[in-house]
Amino acid sequence: MIKKKDLNKLLNLNFVDLTNKTYNCGKYDLPYIKCSNIVSPDYLALYSETFNYHKTDRTFVCFYQYDVKFDNKNGIFEAIYHNDVKLLEKYKKRFKGVKYAIAPDYSEVGDIPRIENVYRLFKSRIVALWLWLECDIIVIPNITYASETYFNIMLDGMEDTEVVAFSIKGLLKKRSERKLLQKAIEYTVDNLKKLKKIIVYSVSVNDDKVRELFEYASNNEIEIVIPNNILKERNIINKEVKSNGQDL
Repeated sequence: MIKKKDLNKLLNLNFVDLTNKTYNCGKYDLPYIKCSNIVSPDYLALYSETFNYHKTDRTFVCFYQYDVKFDNKNGIFEAIYHNDVKLLEKYKKRFKGVKYAIAPDYSEVGDIPRIENVYRLFKSRIVALWLWLECDIIVIPNITYASETYFNIMLDGMEDTEVVAFSIKGLLKKRSERKLLQKAIEYTVDNLKKLKKIIVYSVSVNDDKVRELFEYASNNEIEIVIPNNILKERNIINKEVKSNGQDL
């Protein structure tokens, strides 16, 4: 008789070791994940910036990059899915000492089959659970969506969380994307009744303009935190250089 653990391996169901430690929520049985209100980050280090993982005591690791950086044949989800012990050990070493992270941002796209976007939500939850349970990292839920039609599932399993993260990189240029972002913010605030803080990944040099986008949240007494990051710092330096050049 095949043992259940061996059967899970034969069926590529290794991830159930993680999902069995929580419960599933919503139409698509997304794993439950939460985070209590914690210290505010002062720096966001991108996944590829291992040299910045410990830049400050309040540095959070985030995945706001092209998916290929962290989601490939040797990616963290694939290692979990196939229970690649050696590869998982490498990831544990990579994240050693990291205290905080934001759940991976697997990109959702509006013109691909819905099942793929939902699966990307699932992948993010699985990796978030692994970072928490196997690496002892506090993981902040990430808000992501392909369109307004995904709002009704993007928060499934986050009902009790007190802090979430948004990336607004590349969303300030088009009016339609700004409007969709603001709708997502309003939906999040209205539906996460315990929400106290929103962490924003932004590369803009104008924090005031960013805060205007999150005015609905701040008006509902939710703290908006906009930490530094390597691209934001670079943009600030470039702006100063241009400004000094104009003054000459």
